[in-house]
Amino acid sequence: MAEEAQALLNQASRKKSFARCASNARDELHSFRSWLKWLCVDQSDAWTACLSWIVFSVLAIAVPAVSHFGLSCGECDALHSRPFDAVAQVSLSSIAALSFVCLSTFVRRFGLRRFLFFDRLRDESETVRKEYTLQFQRSFTLLFVFVLPCFAAESAYKIWWYTSGGTRIPFLGNHIVSNTVACVLELSSWFYRTAVFFLVCILFRLICYLQILRMKDFANVFLVDSHVESVLRKHLRIRRHLRIISHRYRPFILWALIFITASLFASLLVTTKPGGDVNIYHSGELALSSVSLLAGLTILLRSAARITHKAQAVTALAAKWHVCATIDSSFDGTETETPVGGGGGAAEEVEFCDGVSSDSSSLCDEEDEVDNTKLVPSYAYSTISFQKRQALVSYFENNRAGITVYGFMLDRTSLHTVFGIELSLVLWLLGKTIGI
Repeated sequence: MAEEAQALLNQASRKKSFARCASNARDELHSFRSWLKWLCVDQSDAWTACLSWIVFSVLAIAVPAVSHFGLSCGECDALHSRPFDAVAQVSLSSIAALSFVCLSTFVRRFGLRRFLFFDRLRDESETVRKEYTLQFQRSFTLLFVFVLPCFAAESAYKIWWYTSGGTRIPFLGNHIVSNTVACVLELSSWFYRTAVFFLVCILFRLICYLQILRMKDFANVFLVDSHVESVLRKHLRIRRHLRIISHRYRPFILWALIFITASLFASLLVTTKPGGDVNIYHSGELALSSVSLLAGLTILLRSAARITHKAQAVTALAAKWHVCATIDSSFDGTETETPVGGGGGAAEEVEFCDGVSSDSSSLCDEEDEVDNTKLVPSYAYSTISFQKRQALVSYFENNRAGITVYGFMLDRTSLHTVFGIELSLVLWLLGKTIGI
């Protein structure tokens, strides 16, 4: 009877956990869905999906096209001409289209809860759940931190352009009303395209932040007397989640890198070619779009490199754990007449940061559970044999985890390679245009 009652309790608990995975209107995603509706990218049902596609077609395609071909103002003076408008419009529209299609695919195939890994939080510690939820609530604040400054500069430019006589097309019967409507539509289009792009980048950063929290929580297994099997299972689970993130985001990361690189090189080409009239009135909008695209790409690559670095730091942590255990066991089995420095071996938790100069204090402040200079206490490996520890370290060394793009690991070495290639292309292009 006791076993049956326990089985029923376990079944009820399991049902309750899975019931929490079902999305509802008042869960932790409620405010997030509200923001998605305000941005017109919510696709929770057929009506909102149709509305989001209509808004995307209008603000990301129709308005930029009409603005470029209908409001180009070819007869305006030198200050109001827009020679670089085509590059800026195509760059923002292409990256917005990529972001919108990827976001729509994510929401349609996985749903918000599954895509943001909220359905897996029930298996995490309380610390991971709280910190991830807090970071999730700050996501839109971070989104507007990136979008609003550039939008304010764009608004100032557009208001000046229309009020100072940039165009006078009275399609509403009054050129003042017409200019006002056109200005609002252009600003809405610019805000929409940059917000959609930054939204996908911020969500990627958020998901990577969850994996960093998991890494920090996973590092605690080396501070307790854990079994090798449990350590291996937890690491395999983390690797699986990193592989899922890589498979979901790799098309977006790759195409974003291609589009942004092409956009930046096109901007460099049109602004450095002979006879190009470059000033704040002509190239200011192009500079704003380039800065926005480069900031979003930086968020993507930095987040991927950071989680890859944390995942690979586990190998160093496991090796340190193995070394501390080996040293401690050798001290326990050998008697020496001469005292050895740190004679307690790893019996005590020693920090390298103790006693360092004030110049190195900032380095110690940046340490965390995964990447630090602390020795591992002896009780963390008291029941694990040398062979098991060595096998676990070998497994970590031969199974690198991290964010990959079609097999290429996005770590610091990869970023250095990308930077070197981009710099070489920039210098080659400058050599063709201005002859450096």
